[in-house]
Amino acid sequence: IEMVGRRLDRATKALKGDKKLQPEVDFLKRLIDHLEQGLPARSIEINDEIEQDVINTTALLSAKPVIYACNMSEDDFVNGIESNKNYNAVKTIAETEKAEILPICAALEAEISGLDDDEKAMFLEELGLERSGLDRMIQKCYSLLGLISYLTAGKPEVRAWTITKGTK
Repeated sequence: IEMVGRRLDRATKALKGDKKLQPEVDFLKRLIDHLEQGLPARSIEINDEIEQDVINTTALLSAKPVIYACNMSEDDFVNGIESNKNYNAVKTIAETEKAEILPICAALEAEISGLDDDEKAMFLEELGLERSGLDRMIQKCYSLLGLISYLTAGKPEVRAWTITKGTK
């Protein structure tokens, strides 16, 4: 809050010479009120590009994307995660904070890690899963960070480049 307060002070002083800074000052005041309520910066409602630019340049840890990984028992994970009260409690928190949630089963992941690719595919198929928890975590992280893999192939090598989604 202190860092946002200092930025608000600087913007308020600059406002005297440049009235175009009024939307930034208004948003910073709203952001401080939001943070004082104990809410993370990522949950504040962004109304336009100016506000998005301000939040992107504040370097607040609570503005960074978050994924809650919920470790569940094998039974809950395979038979229906929605019936698990702890998962639903974390899901509610994640929704209010504009965070992501990913159910996983660490016991199953431990079993999967020791298998070769063919055995892994059969094991996942038996459980009715398309991908392992690690693969789903990687995919969700890429999505949350706005990243994609760009593949190139040539004589010496095939390579996957991590780039920002929409890069030309």
